[in-house]
Amino acid sequence: MREQLLAAEKVKAIEWREGALHLLDQRVLPLEEVWHTYRSAAEVAEAIRAMVVRGAPAIGISAAYGLVLGARARLAAGGDWRAALEEDFQVLADSRPTAVNLFWALNRMRERLERLKEGEDPLLALEAEAHGIHQSDREANLTMAQLGVELIRKHQGNQQNLLTHCNTGALATGGFGTALGVIRAAYLDGLVERVYADETRPWLQGSRLTAWELANEGVPVSLNADSAAAHLMKTKGITWVIVGADRITANGDVANKIGTYQLAVNAMHHGVRFMVVAPSSTIDMALESGEDIPIEERDGRELLEVGGRHVAAGVDAVNPVFDVTPADLIDFIVTEKGVVERPDAAKMAQLMCRKRLH
Repeated sequence: MREQLLAAEKVKAIEWREGALHLLDQRVLPLEEVWHTYRSAAEVAEAIRAMVVRGAPAIGISAAYGLVLGARARLAAGGDWRAALEEDFQVLADSRPTAVNLFWALNRMRERLERLKEGEDPLLALEAEAHGIHQSDREANLTMAQLGVELIRKHQGNQQNLLTHCNTGALATGGFGTALGVIRAAYLDGLVERVYADETRPWLQGSRLTAWELANEGVPVSLNADSAAAHLMKTKGITWVIVGADRITANGDVANKIGTYQLAVNAMHHGVRFMVVAPSSTIDMALESGEDIPIEERDGRELLEVGGRHVAAGVDAVNPVFDVTPADLIDFIVTEKGVVERPDAAKMAQLMCRKRLH
């Protein structure tokens, strides 16, 4: 299957070429395909904050490249470039608070900086590390896709209907996708009759991005309002809800795009299996449970306006963009290190002691 998956890699959202970071602007898809070029850490941080790039793995990869840009500028300026680079570490870390991949990637870059040998070119070393982060995410995507398909085939091998939330495909990662990667692989393996994609308010990542990715590949997909999910579970024979994650804590609680928690509750009620697909870089063993995860709240205008036009009554809006799904509502967490069934603290610790499967 690996060769089949590699052949299916068509969409890219992140490119590093000619010493600059190039990002596909996900705010204007699918109406336009616009690429922007970034040459400083501050510009990359703003791109992350403004959601030009989104998806936890893609955010981490972009931040790593952003730090390379910061190091180049600090080295060119002379003086104590390491001390000056701390400002770039901080501005990138402050860009989004919930997705732990951001901090994981920055920590990897810091560790590489600390391992510099005498006479070693720091810029080349950091650039190689950022490339390594990018490539390791691509490899993790392929492994997770295969593991997820095995679960789907094992538990119900015939064609089936799947439901997903937000966007977890190539646009959100450095490669094939996490949850959407599993769905794409399952379709290639003949296991999918139809995918139902939540529109995912308020940024509509499901309708603008997930539906775009799937439709471009000929995968049968139907868009639905987020609030229709329970009805679809009841009436459309959905067998799996498959989602990604922005942070997973030591006990297996999962922070993901707002609306995921209610999907898990509804899935349990309807006997629908619930799968979370995320690289091990998304697992934060320093946090005991989901109660410890900082939940980002964005400007209420994202709910009150459509296309810059005010459409709501004259009220305030509460706009949390993530929620936490308790581990006891999750059937499987799929990572590149392996699969955790019915996650808890002991199983998560055991997973994190493993090396990659491939």
